[in-house]
Amino acid sequence: MLDGSSNSIIASTRKPMPRRRFLQLLAGSSAIAAGLPDVSLAATKRNVIPRELAFHNTHTGEQVSLTYFEKGEYLTDALQEIDNVFRDHRTGDVHPIDPNLLNILYKLQETLQVNKPFHIISGYRSPWSNGELHASSNGVAKNSLHMQGKAVDIRIEGVDILDIRNTAIALQQGGVGYYPSSDFVHIDTGLARYW
Repeated sequence: MLDGSSNSIIASTRKPMPRRRFLQLLAGSSAIAAGLPDVSLAATKRNVIPRELAFHNTHTGEQVSLTYFEKGEYLTDALQEIDNVFRDHRTGDVHPIDPNLLNILYKLQETLQVNKPFHIISGYRSPWSNGELHASSNGVAKNSLHMQGKAVDIRIEGVDILDIRNTAIALQQGGVGYYPSSDFVHIDTGLARYW
């Protein structure tokens, strides 16, 4: 007993966590805090499953279907192809797309149990494009995450956008905007918030 309380008696009868499990939990939480892929034992299985996505850019007509994550690593060539398909169709500017955004889309696809391309309404937006859209629409944020490659406006052929919205909200992975009159859902890697 350290202080004479009953809590210290209970504490002394607890089994200590096995060292290996402690280190696995520590590695997993450190990776998450650092923004790295989760390397904990529970995530090991998840990190070896290849992640595939398909996209159709509604403005350029371009389509791509690829594996962007395999054997615990993001595939540089695949990410560059995605960056290109997500480019600002107004200016042609290309910007790196946040892999966490791709992971949200992958989880969304998995949860919806669909294997169809995401139709990209708006991916990356250059500051110029975003400024033009912001000036002509109150639905475009001045400091939009689209300008950082952290947001995309999507639809999936044959899937009701309300189902996409509700599923994305249930994931609790970032921002979700619902635009039924324009027939798309906004997904981003910001704080979990919904509009």
